[in-house]
Amino acid sequence: MFLAEIAADASTFTPFDIFMVLFTVLIAVGLVRLLLQRPRKNMFAIGFAAVSLLVFLIADAKMVSGW
Repeated sequence: MFLAEIAADASTFTPFDIFMVLFTVLIAVGLVRLLLQRPRKNMFAIGFAAVSLLVFLIADAKMVSGW
């Protein structure tokens, strides 16, 4: 019983979690730079970055809730 309680309280943090957060920040910075372009905006790149950022934010939220 004691070992089961310890296993239930174990953290699910892995070093890959840091990379997930860094990739999310990198995508967010890229999206902001795309949105700040003045003469002509690449709508496909903006849409792709927005969807990617949404997916990574959801994955980060799920990851952090498991810690």
